Amino acid sequence: MNNFKLKLILTILSSIIFSFIFILLALALPATSEKTFTKKPTGLLEAVSQSIKE
Repeated sequence: MNNFKLKLILTILSSIIFSFIFILLALALPATSEKTFTKKPTGLLEAVSQSIKE
């Protein structure tokens, strides 16, 4: 094989592997995050406690 064909094959293989890694990352990582809902504070102490947590 000449040098050009070898470089071409290596370039194609590396691009396939590179794209495969990003496809796996896109499937493995979640796209959206789950939101947690907290109840509305009813008293003064609950309001102060919630404001400290945030």
